[in-house]
Amino acid sequence: MIPPIASNFVAGETPEASLAHVEGLNDRGVAGILNLLGEHYEERPPADADADAYVDLVEAIAERDVDACVSVKSSQIGLDVGDRVFEENLARIVEAANAPTATDGDDGSDGDESGTFVWIDMEDHETTDVTLDAFERHAVETDGNVGVCVQANLKRTRDDLERLADLPGKVRLVKGAYDEPAELSYKKKARVDESYRDCLAYMFEAFDGGVAVGSHDPAMIEYATELYADHGTPYEVQMLTGVRESAQFELAADPDTDAEVYQYIPYGSKWFSYFYRRIRERKSNALFALRAIVGN
Repeated sequence: MIPPIASNFVAGETPEASLAHVEGLNDRGVAGILNLLGEHYEERPPADADADAYVDLVEAIAERDVDACVSVKSSQIGLDVGDRVFEENLARIVEAANAPTATDGDDGSDGDESGTFVWIDMEDHETTDVTLDAFERHAVETDGNVGVCVQANLKRTRDDLERLADLPGKVRLVKGAYDEPAELSYKKKARVDESYRDCLAYMFEAFDGGVAVGSHDPAMIEYATELYADHGTPYEVQMLTGVRESAQFELAADPDTDAEVYQYIPYGSKWFSYFYRRIRERKSNALFALRAIVGN
């Protein structure tokens, strides 16, 4: 059972709990990105099992008719076992996400496409090429029903965006949380922020749509608003469960904001390591946890 303090950052241990969380968000104008916790499997069985769980999840999203999509990590579905395992499991998830619904229309039609969107998360720099290759392949095959994450702290990302600009699908820009080698990444916060702004400006200018602003930084969200006013490129803002949630709801309710708002929602039995990372990476999260423990 997830203790109350951790439940602020994790939706629950089961798919049912995560879907119930999404329904609550949808009532307030926020969509969900569901992520089953798990990563870096070195054997195939757990990777296959999590891929199976994602197949079940995309079917449940379609049946429940909630405003939600899924996000998977490459190492979770087999990349550490081998590229082929990752590619096979990702293909199964994407295929399920694009399968026709089970219900047929009364007029004899075959039913609608379920169209559950699939995000491919980005991990450390060693996974970048295989992840981008997989995204490109599935973006073309599904006519844009997949997305990929790129990280502004990597020096290569601005060039990667030029490769991605003409593809269908979506691209999520984040600042990056991995401790990458200095020769490959920017280390100073100010330089990462500069890179984020540069990449974001390019995306609004060069992309037809599908720009996802993955940030809790009010300055970056405001900058995206300015870029939208200049270019009119459709975009969305994505934030984590338990981090600046009031800002998420305010943004979704703002009649002057045309951005869609998504909450990234982790769930599953492997919640402890994720919760621990959230507490370590932000002092505000640690203070929040401390107040919960002492009851203030």
